[in-house]
Amino acid sequence: MSTNDAVTFWEDLYGGRAAATDPRPNHRLAEIVPGFPPGDALDLGCGDGGDALWLAREGWRVTAVDISAVAVERLSGLARARGLGNRVVTARHDLQQSFPPGRYDLVCAHYLQTPFALDRATVLRRAAHALRPGGRLLVVDHGSAAPWSWNQDPDAHFPTAHDIAAGIDLDPATWTVERADAPRRTATGPDGRTAEVTDHVLLIRRTGSAQRRRAA
Repeated sequence: MSTNDAVTFWEDLYGGRAAATDPRPNHRLAEIVPGFPPGDALDLGCGDGGDALWLAREGWRVTAVDISAVAVERLSGLARARGLGNRVVTARHDLQQSFPPGRYDLVCAHYLQTPFALDRATVLRRAAHALRPGGRLLVVDHGSAAPWSWNQDPDAHFPTAHDIAAGIDLDPATWTVERADAPRRTATGPDGRTAEVTDHVLLIRRTGSAQRRRAA
């Protein structure tokens, strides 16, 4: 399937439903990030914008990107309406073709999974290289299919956090895996249904550059 197919799919998905008026952050983001000192964050695949808005309220300066122009335009409007326009910058990126410039203290990739071709390992490797020393890459993937998921393929494979880390193939002298596990939780779908789901959580910290500087 082509890039145009992917753009059309995600534009239709967001444009075909009412705009979220109060998008909530992803569960694992709100669970993991509060202990980190705020800085510059990059939200890959921002969607309705719950993560970006939450990070901004927590004091982060956020760059939020998505393949859908509808999604980023709606998020930009929500940020301005909440007085967060100076903390949230949005941009449209097809991560198969382009990656946001800059250096970050946190890069988040929540459920960056798609039915279309995407070299995720390359995208996440770029994300790791975009970290400042001490910065973290947080990847949260589906480890199971919820009843409301667009992906109901019974043969779907959900790579583990260790699989994802191996695919990114980062130098352990510079990047450290701080967490790689598969916690379960009760999730609520857009129609109000609940189900137990599994998340695959990977947290990587860039450490090597800072260590080398201190040792110099």
